[in-house]
Amino acid sequence: MSDVRKTIAGGATWQVVAEDRRRHRDATIAEAKPEAFSREDLAITNSNVKDLAARLASGEWSATTVIKVFLRRAGAAQGLANCVVELLPERAMRRAEELDRYLAENKKPVGPLHGVPISVKEHIAMMGLDLNAGFVAWVGRVAEEDALLLQILWDAGAVFYVRSTQPQTLMHLETSSNLYGVTTNPFNSTLTAGGSSGGEGALVGLRGSVLGIGTDIGGSIRSPAANNGVFGFKPTSERLPILGWSAPMAGCEAILGTIGPLSTSLEGVKLFMKTVVGGKPWLKSPNLVAMDWRDTTGLFSERRLKVAVMWDDEVVKPHPPISRALEEVVGELEKSQNVEIVDWAPQGHDRAWSIIAGLYFADGGAQTSEAINASGEPWQPLSKWIVQENPHLKKHDVTSLWSACAERDEYRQEYAELWNKKADVDVILCPVGPGVAPKLNAARYWGYTSQWNLLDYPAVVFPVNDHVSPEKDGAPIADYGPRNDADEYNWSQWTQHGAEGYEGAPISLQLVGRRYDEEKLLAALEVVLKEAGLPTAVPPTKAT
Repeated sequence: MSDVRKTIAGGATWQVVAEDRRRHRDATIAEAKPEAFSREDLAITNSNVKDLAARLASGEWSATTVIKVFLRRAGAAQGLANCVVELLPERAMRRAEELDRYLAENKKPVGPLHGVPISVKEHIAMMGLDLNAGFVAWVGRVAEEDALLLQILWDAGAVFYVRSTQPQTLMHLETSSNLYGVTTNPFNSTLTAGGSSGGEGALVGLRGSVLGIGTDIGGSIRSPAANNGVFGFKPTSERLPILGWSAPMAGCEAILGTIGPLSTSLEGVKLFMKTVVGGKPWLKSPNLVAMDWRDTTGLFSERRLKVAVMWDDEVVKPHPPISRALEEVVGELEKSQNVEIVDWAPQGHDRAWSIIAGLYFADGGAQTSEAINASGEPWQPLSKWIVQENPHLKKHDVTSLWSACAERDEYRQEYAELWNKKADVDVILCPVGPGVAPKLNAARYWGYTSQWNLLDYPAVVFPVNDHVSPEKDGAPIADYGPRNDADEYNWSQWTQHGAEGYEGAPISLQLVGRRYDEEKLLAALEVVLKEAGLPTAVPPTKAT
């Protein structure tokens, strides 16, 4: 369908632009012809990536059948969580029909992702479509070509069918904007779906997608994955191509963002990574590390996996459900002959936040503020918090930026030495956040995720197949003396709302590796899941 946009440049108010974007979204959902789901439809959306890819490659399910179902499922997810920017029924069906013809004529699939539906966060460029990155004033910017990562996935046979929501500034661990409103958690609507890839998190959590693409500079893949009980992977920067995404401060190298998958299964994450790296993106984006995907078969068959456990970052204390889940998983791992457990003593995580929070907006927040103010749209509460109320924010000149980056590098060196002293530690097991999905507008501590962005370590989030419940988590807690303002705020969220306030929220944990050890990290997660008795795929849920 055609998309004639109303824009600020064309004289529209921000309210008119936002209303127009929502009207367009609703029209694309209507075009997908929502209807009740049959048993076969549910079998399709309950499949994980590996099984789906196999059935599509064999011709058991056609690409057109599969994409029709996922278009409708994504539309249904929008009604539950407000996670969709637009559906793409015309281009998705055209692509699916093309793939079905190819399979019929050539008796083989186009590639490893033949017919697999993939959802995409809006600020990742898709040719001919809007590229507003959550700013009202940017509506009307149109991508001239697909982002490089999408080109590689397209060549592998993927079908892009839905674009998902993101927050104003792209710098919330929630997803709220004046364009599309608030994306809520499908398991408890009083909670956030996370951010900034919260639309992807909710979509995958509701199986409106089984494989989606998010971005991460402070937790923006891992927060939504954790909040929605799915797998999410943040690679080391410059391993996967970000060429073609839209964001303020393009070209800033103080803290590098990265791009990666959210999926209902670990196999989905692995297939995504292997496929993208296999496309040799460094040939077109020379800033990337030219490193093929490495085979880790048998890596932990001849020696034990050594896992260091960080129970608490010693800045903000985790809520009871997180500590309980960590204790239960570690308890199972300690029984294993294949895993060795040691404790991890965090070093200077409060300092780490001050460093990264001072480097996120090296221009003092000028470009981000300009992008918001250009339309007159209101500042969202968490936009104010990370920009206007950020005590570490500074408008750097060249000399001060050099100094701040030198401090960043010094901290990275210190942390590397900390790891070196922990002989043969393979990975760190830790919380994803200080709690499960926060209440709306309450995600004000990033330290459990941004720590690894500062260090540029790869990190993967996995669900522990459990949820918050008053029965398990409602016991009275001892008086606690907060360590600092951030800790006091976080702890007050639990004491104010209790287990009842977070009931139904998924519980997830995080596994962290050293730079460019993506393959080893995912292999380690496989061992952790097996030895802890956890599934490698999310079972179908009855999210409401």
